[in-house]
Amino acid sequence: MSGHSKWASIKHKKAAIDAKRGQLFTKVIKELTAAARSGGGNTDTNIRLRTAIAKAKESNMPSDNIEKAIMRGTGELPGITYEEASYEGYGPAGIAIMLDVVTDNKNRTTAELRNLMSKKGANMAQAGAVSFLFQKKGYIVVEKDVVDEDKLMNIVLEAGAEDMKTDDPKVYEVITQPQDFEAVKKAIEEKNIAMQSAETTMLASTTIKITDKSAANTILGLMDVLEEHEDVQHVYSNFDIPDELIEG
Repeated sequence: MSGHSKWASIKHKKAAIDAKRGQLFTKVIKELTAAARSGGGNTDTNIRLRTAIAKAKESNMPSDNIEKAIMRGTGELPGITYEEASYEGYGPAGIAIMLDVVTDNKNRTTAELRNLMSKKGANMAQAGAVSFLFQKKGYIVVEKDVVDEDKLMNIVLEAGAEDMKTDDPKVYEVITQPQDFEAVKKAIEEKNIAMQSAETTMLASTTIKITDKSAANTILGLMDVLEEHEDVQHVYSNFDIPDELIEG
């Protein structure tokens, strides 16, 4: 899991200093609309929508914008019709890549993503080519200097966590089933323990260790351009890059 935690950490730090608020709002609005469209506007029964609203609030999105996006999804307001799609592919060093997108023009998005991947040494693949390597999980990262290992482990396991990884030198990684994610997150919050990141995501069952600096830079550059595409909601991969190559 260590590769995932490092990429999650990079994304978290990038988001904290990202000045492209308009682009962030656009992605969040798309997710709100898509979540409401697929599961309805009731947050008691639509976990995906509840998560999207929390992300919108973390981004300081005005409540009016949130409500309108949800109403467009439920059909109460007219608006652009978004379509959800997933893409799979292979990147440098044979890493697996999965993308979740929300778009108003699937043909355009497919062409743009295929072009971006090609420029960075990656290729799109057929559906099912790499998805078997990933499982949907709740994933919470807590820095080791904010809480004792035994204390955190007792909290999360009692709340329903599946596992807690401690092999990363800097962070704990808490893994849950998707349906248990919110309960575990709430248990950590109630103990006033700061989380570096908390999300439902796709975790790889196996990782590919990257030891070459050039390959590491190419992979991180690929992740950046894919993340920055306005239609891309999530980017998943199975690379494991050592800290020294990321920070060097």
